[in-house]
Amino acid sequence: MKSSRSRSRSKSNRNRSQGNQGGNVVNRVFDSSGPEGKVRGTPQQIIEKYNQLARDAQLSNDRVAAENFQQHAEHYTRMLSEAQREIEARREEQERQNRERQAERDRERAERQEREANQTAEQSAQPQQGVDGQSGESTLVETPESQPKPKRAPRRKRPKPEASSEDQPGGDDAPKAAE
Repeated sequence: MKSSRSRSRSKSNRNRSQGNQGGNVVNRVFDSSGPEGKVRGTPQQIIEKYNQLARDAQLSNDRVAAENFQQHAEHYTRMLSEAQREIEARREEQERQNRERQAERDRERAERQEREANQTAEQSAQPQQGVDGQSGESTLVETPESQPKPKRAPRRKRPKPEASSEDQPGGDDAPKAAE
């Protein structure tokens, strides 16, 4: 079982870290301790609640309470407008950085294209030397795969086999098989 001391310590650490965080004030939930108890919600919700309480106080002819609620609403209005200014400033800074990065990429691309164009112009102006020292179009080594296949010579027809010497009279020219 955890002691209450460690529980309170972690709670105070949690509250402290949220306070230093700043975070997104626009969507952050606040607990506002107003004159009539706590009001909980985002700054916009708290502003609306205090404005409603101020209208109710005016209808009941309580000018002091109405002014107090309006001051509470004004406090959260200022917090919200400051947070929105910061968000807008961050967004503009990010857009500026994005434009700078895009301009740098465009510059690099233009320089690369210019270098490639210059290299192509130099290559077309000067004949290149091949591996064997002869001038040619390419400095690549010739491989069997890169060479066109030679055309085959047409097939020669085989002479028809002549009848064996035994079948022909007087055809003793052919050697006889050993028996």
